[in-house]
Amino acid sequence: MRYVCLLALLLPLLPARAQDGAAMYKERCASCHDKPQARVPSLAAIKAMSAEAVYGVLTNGVMKSRVEGLSSPEIFALIGYIAPTGGAHMEGAGLTATCKGGGAFRLAPDSPQWNGWSTTVTNSRFADAHAAGLLASDVPKLKLKWAFNLGDATVARSQPTIAGGRVFIATQTGVVYALDTDSGCTRWGFQAGPGIRSGVTVGEANGTPAVFFGDGGANMYALNAQTGTLIWKVHPTEHFATIATATPRYYKGVVYQPFASFEEALGGDPKNACCTFRGSVVALDASTGKTIWHTYTIAEAAQPTHKSGAGVQQSGPSGAGIWSSPTIDEQLGLLYVATGDNYSDPPTQTSDAILAMEMKTGRLQWSKQLTENDAFNNGCAIPIPGNCPQAKGSDYDFGQPPILVSLAEGKRALVIGQKSGMVHAVDPDQKGKILWQTRAGEGGALGGSQWGSATDGKNVYVAISDVGIGGVADPKSPQGFRLTLDPKKGGGLKALNLETGKILWSTASATACAAERSDCSPAQSAAVSAIPGVVFSGAVDGHLRAYSTGTGEILWDMNTAREYETVNGKARGGSMDSGGPAIAGGMVFVNSGYGQWGGMPGNVLLAFSVSEK
Repeated sequence: MRYVCLLALLLPLLPARAQDGAAMYKERCASCHDKPQARVPSLAAIKAMSAEAVYGVLTNGVMKSRVEGLSSPEIFALIGYIAPTGGAHMEGAGLTATCKGGGAFRLAPDSPQWNGWSTTVTNSRFADAHAAGLLASDVPKLKLKWAFNLGDATVARSQPTIAGGRVFIATQTGVVYALDTDSGCTRWGFQAGPGIRSGVTVGEANGTPAVFFGDGGANMYALNAQTGTLIWKVHPTEHFATIATATPRYYKGVVYQPFASFEEALGGDPKNACCTFRGSVVALDASTGKTIWHTYTIAEAAQPTHKSGAGVQQSGPSGAGIWSSPTIDEQLGLLYVATGDNYSDPPTQTSDAILAMEMKTGRLQWSKQLTENDAFNNGCAIPIPGNCPQAKGSDYDFGQPPILVSLAEGKRALVIGQKSGMVHAVDPDQKGKILWQTRAGEGGALGGSQWGSATDGKNVYVAISDVGIGGVADPKSPQGFRLTLDPKKGGGLKALNLETGKILWSTASATACAAERSDCSPAQSAAVSAIPGVVFSGAVDGHLRAYSTGTGEILWDMNTAREYETVNGKARGGSMDSGGPAIAGGMVFVNSGYGQWGGMPGNVLLAFSVSEK
């Protein structure tokens, strides 16, 4: 449902209640958004959204709990304070089909595709020569073929999926689109819940090609891939703070969906009782959405523990959310996931860990923790006695999945990068025994290796964030300051040998930020993607670069942070983060825009090919 008409009528009436809106913001929102930590957006970033989008997030999205108990006039007063310009925002994208003609959607197994988070169930993020349709020699010739406006958004984070001649993309405003790969025209659009953070995956539901995904409210959907009509919608988990950030994995009639939450961010409010969420994976029947099994990353539910310094009840254990897609071990029938940190005391042994679950039952086979005692929430970043755990961990959780690789002499490994800056290889056949560990980055709450690495079977390619974030006084900002990014700190790409973990080459960040820019950073947080001879990596400075897998030399560099005339109106590129490029059928598809923690907002999907026509 669209709310623009209602808000257009009401917003002119709101200035008289601006004082009420400011007071409600201070009471319910300021503790997190005035001094944002981790991935919490600043108030300035939120103000770049329209009132319509803010309304959706507050009433149906991840911030629904923050307006609980408010009347509609009070919610509108709050919106009037947060988004006073109302309709002064980027033009939105419509849901109307614009493609003319075209046959039925077919998911041919041998057709070029990038289905979900990765081309393979092992999460290699590697497209072979046939699937990629690109040679290393073609990459320097890549040009923009078309661009698509993702609507009223400041963050473009979803991993594109390529299948059956379609690009499937989800948006911050809760829309899923099916676009024609060749032209970018719209086959269909579906309005789901607001704030879709994940990508989608394509499989089958009762023999019908289907698109599966989760929204910001932890609802799961199956859509007809040809028409975009709803097949089923379920809500398999109940905690109020649950979100689906991980792209689901479809495998042999089952959809596997991990869950994380935003409760860690709510811990920044000393009045908020922290914390009760625990991460989980749900297995759903792809035909009906019925839950087959549901396994938590923490076996025991949270219980009351003690009162905080602010006198608020604390609970635990909690946390260990899963931010990334599952990895499938077809040989052993196991599902591997990587977990985040704990949110409260006591710390558990399943946080910051790789977990192995039986695919049929969800039963935990083994776990391997790679950082101990990492209990952290946003209360650790404020001076007020509140929700910060006694452990006060480093927030070194895993944002990416483990990659299952084959080694010499029949051995195997799970390889994964961490926000700590470490890259680990563990043995899946010996319950996670450590094979090697290599420091690739400095590490930090938004540092180290963030969203995803890639492998060509010889090396693993790891991008480094290590972003530098600060703040400066700004009298024009509602909170009196604004976040700034260090234009010289962070970034870089490394190639590590899969057998030994030895760093084979390291390419420093290609600094493209002007010294006077405060929203530009060389950090490389986004997931990387590879084809034979080339690895692609996007950066917070808005550049998408292609590197030689043999030497680390930059073969191609495209600045995406600019305005675009798209197939459906004007849009803008910005910082690149979260999901990475999808490469299939001779084309490269990538999002641009990430207006969090001081980055450059944007709302565009870009399609590159050697030929512009």
